[in-house]
Amino acid sequence: MAALISARRRLLLAGLGLAGAGLAASALAAKHGTALFNPCRAALPADLAGHPLIQAAWAGLDPAQVWDVHAHLVGNGDSGSGITVNPDMLSLRHPLQYAQRLFYLNAGCVHEAPAGQVDRAYVERLHNLMAGLAPGAKLLLFAFERFHDRDGRPVPARTSFHVPDAYAARIAREFPQGFEWAASIHPYRDDCVAALDAAVASGARAVKWLPAAMGIDPANPRCDAFYAALARHDLPLITHAGEEKAVHGGDTQAYGNPLRLRRPLEQGVRVVVAHCASLGEDVDTDQAKGAGKAHRVPSFTLFSRLMDDPAYAGRLYADVSALTQRNRSEAVLRSLLEREEWHHRLLNGSDYPLPGVMPLISPREFAARGMLAESTVPVLDRVRQHNPLLFDFVLKRHLHSRGRRFAPGVFETRDFFTRTAA
Repeated sequence: MAALISARRRLLLAGLGLAGAGLAASALAAKHGTALFNPCRAALPADLAGHPLIQAAWAGLDPAQVWDVHAHLVGNGDSGSGITVNPDMLSLRHPLQYAQRLFYLNAGCVHEAPAGQVDRAYVERLHNLMAGLAPGAKLLLFAFERFHDRDGRPVPARTSFHVPDAYAARIAREFPQGFEWAASIHPYRDDCVAALDAAVASGARAVKWLPAAMGIDPANPRCDAFYAALARHDLPLITHAGEEKAVHGGDTQAYGNPLRLRRPLEQGVRVVVAHCASLGEDVDTDQAKGAGKAHRVPSFTLFSRLMDDPAYAGRLYADVSALTQRNRSEAVLRSLLEREEWHHRLLNGSDYPLPGVMPLISPREFAARGMLAESTVPVLDRVRQHNPLLFDFVLKRHLHSRGRRFAPGVFETRDFFTRTAA
């Protein structure tokens, strides 16, 4: 087994090296004392499970109200799930996508799953992780729609991966004490409203979009019928905004402009901006109209403009997933910690399995910035080796900036989803 593990890790490094990412990841890991690979250990040892740092993270929260609102289902379809993976992600001719896939598999602890057992192993790992959280906590699992062309037809060649609604619904139905699910439906489909009605009837708590990868322009009038149906069901739309780097295919980055979300907001849809649009730049179309030229600003600036607009106070929300990753701005994270007037509109999510990509997050860096007590670092590092979900939660509960932390309501997210129509 040790030889098999070593061979697979050499293969992973080979893929990374071809993309130029392996050396960078290794250097980051060495510099900041972070492991390169997820060791995928099982349940926390008793001394760690009862550690005061973990107990303090749960203090003042009702676990039954704690839903992680941003988690991905991963697999390869070997269980009959209907999951598909683009061949480019399986080929060394596309080294970056190949390396990303292998890192994601390691993050979800299925990189060594036997043939035919990847889907099952991923779900079993989720069960293992949920057992390490306080009883009552839940995970919102995402389906993931295919790229569609302008005529509403799926285009497999431009789809990185696809997780069907039916599979996400089934996994949530089989473990209702730990999982909820979010549908993913392309609004250009002729049957989009019927598909949404069916998803709601099957217990969907939200709809998930990644516009750049799915070919969805949120400002397109073709979405209006879908928006009307979302508003009728009072079902939230969780949609990525800002630059997208993890999922390839559509590559229409302009669709991630936060200002394009005014259309669903103005039609009564509750919109959750994934990651608070914390990465990249977009054209400030408000200024471009007057100046006659494109003016690019940080996507977070445009998100902040919408958040500060009183017209959207009851409809615009955001999740705080991915904000602790190294490619995100410290200034953005500090702003979100300190803007307490926004906290009742922020929802915690992990972006699992990404917390299991070890080089992405460094507690030691946060301690060096004065945002985390130095004494928490070794404890968090140990927790992460066993349970990246718990790690993400405990880290965010203890992060601070100039004396401010995320309010408890950021983590008690259940009521936001259970008010939806059945």
